Amino acid sequence: MQAEQSLNLNLSQHLAMTVKLQQAIRILQLSAQDLRSEIEKEYLENPALEIDYGDGAPAEENLLQAEHMSRLVDYLGEGGRASGYYGEDSEQSLEVAEPVAMTLEEELIDQVNFAFPDSFERAIAVFIVGSLDHNGYLTLPLAEIARATAAELPAVEAVLRQLQEFEPAGVAARDLPECLRIQAKRQGIYQGLVASVIDHHLDEVADAQIKKIAAAEQCRAQDVQAAVDIVRRLDPKPGAAYGGEKASFITPDVVVQEVDGAYRITLNDNYIPQLRISAAYQHAESFDAETRKYITQRLNAAAWLINSIEQRRTTIRQVVEEILNRQPDFLVQGIKGLHPMTMKDVADAIGVHESTVSRAVANKYAQFPHGVMALRKFFTANLAKDSGEEDFAAAQAKEAITELIKGEDPHKPLSDQKLCELLKARKMDISRRTVMKYREQLGYLSSVKRKRY
Repeated sequence: MQAEQSLNLNLSQHLAMTVKLQQAIRILQLSAQDLRSEIEKEYLENPALEIDYGDGAPAEENLLQAEHMSRLVDYLGEGGRASGYYGEDSEQSLEVAEPVAMTLEEELIDQVNFAFPDSFERAIAVFIVGSLDHNGYLTLPLAEIARATAAELPAVEAVLRQLQEFEPAGVAARDLPECLRIQAKRQGIYQGLVASVIDHHLDEVADAQIKKIAAAEQCRAQDVQAAVDIVRRLDPKPGAAYGGEKASFITPDVVVQEVDGAYRITLNDNYIPQLRISAAYQHAESFDAETRKYITQRLNAAAWLINSIEQRRTTIRQVVEEILNRQPDFLVQGIKGLHPMTMKDVADAIGVHESTVSRAVANKYAQFPHGVMALRKFFTANLAKDSGEEDFAAAQAKEAITELIKGEDPHKPLSDQKLCELLKARKMDISRRTVMKYREQLGYLSSVKRKRY
């Protein structure tokens, strides 16, 4: 019987420790934003915890202030924090105001309601707006719109012309030339070679046949190039910018700053609330046995959470310090100064398992003097493998391609094969196919289409 009780106790302790270790591992993997959510969740579930948001006020007072602020904002109709209500340094918010993400249809309907007081014309305009594709092009013939709305064709044409004056410029066009023509007329540049390119030579522009256009228009290739450059500044998809996904924002977990010639590492804890044990639960002698047992469990859970968060901070700092010790050239040169490094290298140096380093850099970003970078980008993967994985070596190759293309002679742009040879001279042995893939991902055209006249 005693042996059985001992076995059950050991099993219970083992299971409890497993749950705690799983919690510690999960916390180590969390980004700063996710950790804030985890802390607030644990605070709501554990009465032994108190939250300090950094302004010295008790957690309950912070919550009451937040509720009061919400009611005040609703009353004022602002939908957000009132301007000047908080001092600039009194509080920093993790959440960033989301951009307005109206759909194209919503944007146009607002303009329709303002521009068409006549209900019949407004009905035609609404039907046309509903017939636009996601790029802003009209997909139905005008005759079909006239039949569907029981309107005369001239009335539909008049409504369409007015719709084509709306924002975004070029909306409600029936094809690409009309879309570009609308924009060019609005900018006062629909004349000469620009007009000819839009009306007659868009296929040649797509194929970069500058000399062919010059021959047809009996002018110099340089003049055609200038006209094509102007046309390319117009938007071929005026509706595509509307109704997209919400923008996401990166909060760096680590900030690296240069101070007096040395680099200082600071963990970005501005958005992470500080936890403490509630004073009301630190002395539980007056409670009965069952209550003391519950309080003890909650106190243990609270202490473990606080320790796990502190261990997370320590581990991340150690990992980042070792990364910077091994990558001094990166601090000066950026991505092109990176050297091969594995997670095992860092793990061995700081005395932890490789999986700990992997979790410490997961979902984490660091802000450096020259920009923000994911910590995972510092670790080596095989540059030559043809996969979609992004690693620092691939980013290093892309950085070199960008540098080479920006420095090329525009009259004699570098081919993919030439880029491949130049990269090999820099000890980046990748195939021409991979060079082409990276060039396309960077948004650069082929050498034929980059050529200037």
